[in-house]
Amino acid sequence: MNGRIVLEHGAGGRLMHELIKEISTRINVASRGVDKAVFRTPNGKIAFTTDSFVMKPPVIKGCDIGMLSVNGTVNDLVTMGAKPEYLSLSLIIEEGLERDFLMRIIESIREASEKARVKIVTGDIKVVEKGGCDKIFINTSGIGKVYRGVVSSTLNAKPGDVIIVTGSIGDHGAAVLAARGEFQFEVDVSSDCAPLTSVLETLVKKKVIFHTLIDPTRGGLATSLNEVAESSRVAIEVEEESIPVKEEVQGFCEVLGIEPFYLGCEGRLVIFTPEDYADRAVRSLKNLEVSRDACVIGRVLGKSKKGEVKIKTRSGGLRSLPMLQGIPLPRIC
Repeated sequence: MNGRIVLEHGAGGRLMHELIKEISTRINVASRGVDKAVFRTPNGKIAFTTDSFVMKPPVIKGCDIGMLSVNGTVNDLVTMGAKPEYLSLSLIIEEGLERDFLMRIIESIREASEKARVKIVTGDIKVVEKGGCDKIFINTSGIGKVYRGVVSSTLNAKPGDVIIVTGSIGDHGAAVLAARGEFQFEVDVSSDCAPLTSVLETLVKKKVIFHTLIDPTRGGLATSLNEVAESSRVAIEVEEESIPVKEEVQGFCEVLGIEPFYLGCEGRLVIFTPEDYADRAVRSLKNLEVSRDACVIGRVLGKSKKGEVKIKTRSGGLRSLPMLQGIPLPRIC
């Protein structure tokens, strides 16, 4: 890697994945997932993850950076097949931040942790000079216990798997864009930010076998699908007609000239499951508020040396759906 770090290195797309790969190689990161890891203990497997959250603006419709910091880490644990149990909370606060605003964020963190049924057990606070950060940055790390018999990894997708998404895509990314107030029109879009613990609990309770769980955050659905395709070395095909996108999000994207497949979600899960379990999974998930719009969007066709993702368009054509290139929107998480 030459030159300087640019915003695209943190946008969730190809440049970020390349940077993470180079850094992890240099420091010999033990986990192939980098931001998440599973450890064996005498009492079962433990999942561990860490994440830092920056959001501009820090409050949008349906979400704020406090709620995001809890749900983002909780959902990373869920993707490893773990029941979230404990979180750490570290705050980097800009000098001059209004105390009432800070307490609003703290209250949001409390409410989100209670809803997700996790305990915040340790943390830290740093205050930097004005201009040293954008109001508030948050880091959370999480620990959870992996459900017995569950193995979920981006390395595990298999030919024949059916791909399920638990709800409409792009809601959070669109809500962030709309909250910036930089456009000459109004759009009523709310973030989908929510904990996904109940989704995993339902899959386990209903004995649904799954190989991969991934939450399509930075880089959106397209980037997550490519991450799985490349890690598992498989070919994926999805149908545009089947992918749920809210009308207001679709219209917003069309005006801006972007595709909803690259807008991040913060309350959606993409599930890779054998075809025999797909109907059971969808029926069960539709009973939950957070996944009532769950549906099948595609499948894993077979092995592929480099991994590839294609989308069948509404007109019947087939085109490549690559990983996010560049940075089409402001930071969302």
